[in-house]
Amino acid sequence: MTPVLQCAYKAAQVSDTTILLQGETGTGKQVLARAIHQLDQKRCRSPFITVHCSIVNESLAESELFGHLKGSFSGAVTTRAGLFQAADRGTVFLDDVNDLPMHLQPKMLDVLQRGMIRPLGSDREARIDVRIIAAANRPLAPMVETGTFRADLFHRLNVIQLQLPPLRERSADFGVLVLEFAKRYANLHGGIESLDPDLIQHLQACPFDGNVRELENAVQRVLFNKGDGNSLSRADWLNQEAQSAGNEADGDDILRAASLLWGVMVRDEVPFPSLMRLIESALLQRALQVDGKTRREIAQLLQTSERTLYHKISAHGITGTTRRAAS
Repeated sequence: MTPVLQCAYKAAQVSDTTILLQGETGTGKQVLARAIHQLDQKRCRSPFITVHCSIVNESLAESELFGHLKGSFSGAVTTRAGLFQAADRGTVFLDDVNDLPMHLQPKMLDVLQRGMIRPLGSDREARIDVRIIAAANRPLAPMVETGTFRADLFHRLNVIQLQLPPLRERSADFGVLVLEFAKRYANLHGGIESLDPDLIQHLQACPFDGNVRELENAVQRVLFNKGDGNSLSRADWLNQEAQSAGNEADGDDILRAASLLWGVMVRDEVPFPSLMRLIESALLQRALQVDGKTRREIAQLLQTSERTLYHKISAHGITGTTRRAAS
């Protein structure tokens, strides 16, 4: 990563130059884009706006990107600035630009070439001052060859290119990353100070197709399930891997459970909302039976807040609940 970070620092000093970040999903492209923006002395005090190209609403894309005037289309009850206008003097980050719909690619090219946008319903163009940082999770050059990405847009984006290596090529970084994530998620299990050597060797042998993002999520699971101690070991990691594998294998169990519940609903004529309430109550009661877990830890396991968990327990009239976390 050192050469990549050195180039990123240099690119941040040239605040009007377009940057293309390429790398697999989870390698940290958005993190690097934000860092470049924060190091850009000209633009760091202005907005950093992310455009998620893979989920942009095609029917409303032009309005979302370039804005619209009141009455320009059905539902346009007010005049609205687009994302490019919102980012004026700052940075627009085009995430997953390889998924940008074809009909939007020439419009994006025009913005890059001329620095002008025209809101929907307007007969006037407006100049914008933004830096473009684009990220692609697939190589764009082969897409140009197959005709799924415009060559002229690719060349316009490909001014400064930074290639982020996958985690499997950064084996020396595992220790630093795991300790950093352990510090970040100390609320799950505080006090992690070291890693056993056998854990590092185990991680270096894992594929990590989801890269740094997958590692971060795995660290959270390890911390949540860890017992006492201030060091992470290979045994801790294997425990969470076994649980994850079990969760993936539970797909058939879910289908079987759904079939049973459907039979109950049809046979006993249980209304669907009532069935969902019964299921929620049963799941809450099962979760609250986990030994040694506080209410706060149960809330984290259920991916909700402790306050919401309390209200649900009260609403279902569940008694004999788990203890509160020590303050």
